[in-house]
Parts: sequence; C-alpha cells; structure tokens
Amino acid sequence: MIHWRRYFAELVGTAALLCAVIGSGIMAEKLAGGNVAVALLTNTLATVFALYALIETLGPISGAHFNPVVSMVLAFRKDLARHHLIGYVIAQLIGAVLGAWAAHTMFELEILQWSTKVRSGPAQWFSEAVATGGLLFVILRSPEGKASSIVACYIGAAYWFTASTSFANPAAAFGRMFTNTFAGIAPFDVPEFIVAQMVGGALGLALHHIFVHSDKHQS
Repeated sequence: MIHWRRYFAELVGTAALLCAVIGSGIMAEKLAGGNVAVALLTNTLATVFALYALIETLGPISGAHFNPVVSMVLAFRKDLARHHLIGYVIAQLIGAVLGAWAAHTMFELEILQWSTKVRSGPAQWFSEAVATGGLLFVILRSPEGKASSIVACYIGAAYWFTASTSFANPAAAFGRMFTNTFAGIAPFDVPEFIVAQMVGGALGLALHHIFVHSDKHQS
C-alpha cells in the first residue's frame, strides 16, 4: 500500500504539472494577442507556482520527483530504492499524458492530438542538457526543506535563459508531444530531447560531487 501511494503521488503530481504547463500555455495564447513574450511569461509563472505547490504537498509522500531523470539520479545515489525506479518512471509517463488530456478537456479542445511544433537542433539539445544539469544540481544542493522554492525558482529562470524553454524532464517532453498547443513538441523531436536531458542529469550529478568533495575538504 505504501508503494502504491508513492507511485500514485508521482502520477498525480506529474499530471498536475503537465496540466499546468499545457493549460497555462493555451490560456496564454488566447489572451496574449500574439505577443509570444507575454505568453511565455504567463506560462512560466503558472509552472513555477504549480511546481512549488506540488513539491510541498506531494514531497512527503513520494519525494515529488515528477521527472524520470531525477528518479534515475536519486536511484543511482540510493536515495531512492532502486526497485521503485520503474514504478516511478511509468507513473510519471502516464501522468504526463493524463495531464495533457486534462488540459485539453478544460479548454474544450480535441483530447487526442499530436504536436507539430518543431523543437530541434544543437542549440535546443544543448539547452536541454544545461537546463537538466542545472535542475539536478540545485535539487542535490538544496538545503533540507528548501527544495520546493529553489527548484521552482530555477525552472522559472531556465524558461528564459535556455533556447528550449527548459523542459528539463523526459516525462514533460513525452507528455507535451500529445498537445498541438503552445507548449507542444513534435514527437520526432522528443528522443533527442530525452538524450540531452539524461546527459544533463549525469553532468549535474558530477558537478554536485565536485562540490561535495570540496565541502569535505573545507570541513
């Protein structure tokens, strides 16, 4: 039962996060009058607020990963029991799709759709590696009890300083290919994003270890 609650928390949290990302993107496009900067700002704020709230409320149950790379890195570090990893990832992927469908339902859009929004090229891939590396770094370096605000702030900033608008999450990339709206990504661009995100996660972990050794040396 305890394991089931953890997986369900990851499913619900990822679904809610993707619903916020995609739903706010739809609303932003409707209200921004073609101003992409305003739409992105609206999308950013909704994502930041939702992420903070979800980490605070679901963190005590599952750790509030909502991200396969986060789960993989924490399983590698043995902060997450490795036999939970597959369940976490499956829950996150299912939740991402359900979140996209929930957003479509709220805005009376066709529920089943594929994105045609091209997001490709070396700059996009490098951006995803940077975004995901930074995300893992701030998660691993966050003082106890402060991860929700630090992670939310980082993602809000990364929306603007990366060319890819910081997906930083294979589940987000997977879920966003099911929406042909502002937040979407074409399915054939998703594999490259996921590879870049996994590379970024490994780099973020490596950078954290450098500072861990420095901390130990100073102490």
